[in-house]
Amino acid sequence: MAPSEREILAASAGWVAVTLNVVPGLGAGYLYQRRWKAYWITSALATTWFVLGAVLGQGAEAGEDIQNQLIGLLGLVALAAGTAVEAGLAAKKSREQN
Repeated sequence: MAPSEREILAASAGWVAVTLNVVPGLGAGYLYQRRWKAYWITSALATTWFVLGAVLGQGAEAGEDIQNQLIGLLGLVALAAGTAVEAGLAAKKSREQN
């Protein structure tokens, strides 16, 4: 009999999910936890952030381009940090429920 989603989440190491969401970023920790919905939401947010940056950055001057790149990087770092915290809290909550 296959384990339930909660059992898989409870068995996953929270620190691994957090590390995978921070280091490669963009929801890799969700793949480790087998949380597909969270992974696809994170992927959609990252793609939207890239597209928005490309559209709004068209025709930017050199000084503005560097600022736009910094804003883009900070957005992706914030996304990685947010998903890392959420993945760790989800693993902790799942363990407490079991």
